[in-house]
Amino acid sequence: MPALNSVQLIGYLGKGPESKYTPTGKLVTDFSMAISRRWKTPEGETREQTEWVHVETWERLAEICQEYLGKGSLVYVQGRLKTERYEDEGQIKYFTKVVAQSVQFMSDGRTSEPVADQPEPDLEEEDFESVFPS
Repeated sequence: MPALNSVQLIGYLGKGPESKYTPTGKLVTDFSMAISRRWKTPEGETREQTEWVHVETWERLAEICQEYLGKGSLVYVQGRLKTERYEDEGQIKYFTKVVAQSVQFMSDGRTSEPVADQPEPDLEEEDFESVFPS
């Protein structure tokens, strides 16, 4: 049976990206982005709702994002959804994020071309331990 897991988002970074290395030495850079939508109610009142999405980038794409992105940067992200399971104070919790495959910088005028379009990184189980420690 065919399946599709693809996400495309445009939004603003809420704070600068944060980078770290996994126990196996792979670079991962995380950032959260705000995606807002506006609409008018039947009474003519303008409303706005903002969704915050956690984005994870790996290896070369992680380096580029760390170097060039900052709070308030407007970006287009293409990637896939991934849900992590972790334990917090004895309770099982789930956290859904976007693993980016490409990021396009839209706010600084440097380029309108995709910054990186990379294959999925070859990750080991221990790579995720530093992202979501148990």
